[in-house]
Amino acid sequence: MSDFVTPVLRSLLPPPLVQQLEGEVTEDFLELLLEGMKLAFAISWDYRQNLRGFRGAYVFRTADGAVAVSARFAGGEMHVGGSELPDWDVRVTFSTPQALWSFLLSRDQDILNSILRDEVEVEGNLNYVYKLGYMARELMRGLGIA
Repeated sequence: MSDFVTPVLRSLLPPPLVQQLEGEVTEDFLELLLEGMKLAFAISWDYRQNLRGFRGAYVFRTADGAVAVSARFAGGEMHVGGSELPDWDVRVTFSTPQALWSFLLSRDQDILNSILRDEVEVEGNLNYVYKLGYMARELMRGLGIA
């Protein structure tokens, strides 16, 4: 799934269109994942307990600016936005939309290997990334996906 645009389609389309397609689909998927977490947070007491008292602001983006999605946890609520927050606790920049897909959909979400392969740059508190990864896996497990 890391290659939303197939190699055949990639060879037929101009590179700017391929980048746009990958960026839009990736941003939509990331927002959908965060909105799913927000819904689980609102309706599941068990899920909400994992975030009780947690405050944090996340920015996920691609280096080319095609994708930018933010999430903020504060006051027992979660807010998701389709733009980059100016004040964040952690900002994760992916080299390409494909790197973001690979990171999000990998079973182990090995952040260190992603950083070493120059696919991901993390600024801020790395523990926040681990916390969100845990919450995403809990959501997928609760939905029977993982």
